[in-house]
Amino acid sequence: MAPISACKPHKKPAPYACKPRVIKDKDAPRTSAQLAKKGKRENLTLHDWMTVYSFVDAHLSMSQMDVVNHFKSKADGALVFNQATLSRKLKNQTEMEEHTTSNPSALSSKHQRIVT
Repeated sequence: MAPISACKPHKKPAPYACKPRVIKDKDAPRTSAQLAKKGKRENLTLHDWMTVYSFVDAHLSMSQMDVVNHFKSKADGALVFNQATLSRKLKNQTEMEEHTTSNPSALSSKHQRIVT
């Protein structure tokens, strides 16, 4: 019987490549370029939803998609949400309005805090 040979030596892995740091130039001129949109959605605050509810109540003849497009194209601050989210939030409108009246400081929160 032939003797069992040892395993062949393997190459050692190279060190991880570090990401280069982005250095902002303090002497660079100002620009009017817009930042790219984020890939993920951000939740709206309770105040934002109260604004949407008051708009929907004032414009009952508009479809939900028209409401979504109206808020998406606002120049003074766009609110980004889709029609499915609007439909789901409209079902909880009375509950959210009650939460606003019971706790006015909750307008800046994104969801109701339950404290036990």
